Amino acid sequence: MRIHYLLFALLFLFLLPVPGNGGIISGLRKYYCKIRSGRCALIGCLPKEEEIGHCSLTGRKCCRRKKNH
Repeated sequence: MRIHYLLFALLFLFLLPVPGNGGIISGLRKYYCKIRSGRCALIGCLPKEEEIGHCSLTGRKCCRRKKNH
């Protein structure tokens, strides 16, 4: 029974966000951006790109090339 408490504590520590890193949520956002053929831009998107989302909680933008119609 005590092993359950230990496993719970380890799981809790693993899920805590690391300061400056953004933790699991930012990692998922970056992965989702890459799946959508995007890149994470620190300041903003280039003129030939469009913003399709965010890569982190701090405001990094997910950008990809504009589609030609």
